[in-house]
Amino acid sequence: MSRPFLLGLTGSIGMGKSTVAAMFADLGVPMFDADAEVRRLQGPGGALLPAIAAAFPGTIGAEGVDRAKLGAAVFGDDAALARLEAIVHPAVEEARAAFLAHHAAAPLVVVDIPLLFETGASVGLDAVAVVSASAATQRARVLARPGMTPERFGAILARQLPDEEKRARADHLITTDRPLEETRRAVAALVARLRASLANSACTGAARGE
Repeated sequence: MSRPFLLGLTGSIGMGKSTVAAMFADLGVPMFDADAEVRRLQGPGGALLPAIAAAFPGTIGAEGVDRAKLGAAVFGDDAALARLEAIVHPAVEEARAAFLAHHAAAPLVVVDIPLLFETGASVGLDAVAVVSASAATQRARVLARPGMTPERFGAILARQLPDEEKRARADHLITTDRPLEETRRAVAALVARLRASLANSACTGAARGE
């Protein structure tokens, strides 16, 4: 039975992955956003609130999880982070499976997972696109975020696979330290290549009676 071509999309903090993800969506590619799913699960009435409240008392408010408080509860504590991931990751995987079932007829689906390599989420994907930029660009972007400090940035990087290793493991590389329209054209070209390849494969399969 045919299924969509699954393209994983990932990139370290500050690399521009969210911007690139929006470009794929603008091209009509179904997009599963793991971060957005986490926000839904942790938002008002979210399915994960009881488990998170039990594991991390005082981190739930009227709008669901207080991300600042939860972040403080796990920051620099590997055991606490592992407890949180054990709550969140299975729920996200369940949502991802439901999304893929819903879009089973689509030729191409993008799965946006920030910690794709780090969590082993590349299993089952057909290819991975890594969003990257220079270290200087990354640092400038991240430190411009409200509340970010060099120490926090360093701690986040320590939990992520080095960018050079992600680049080495990528099937497709999308760089963002260039004009936005150049990146947009690169994304459009990638989608066009994948769609053409998938269409050719489908025609070949049909000719063979597959």
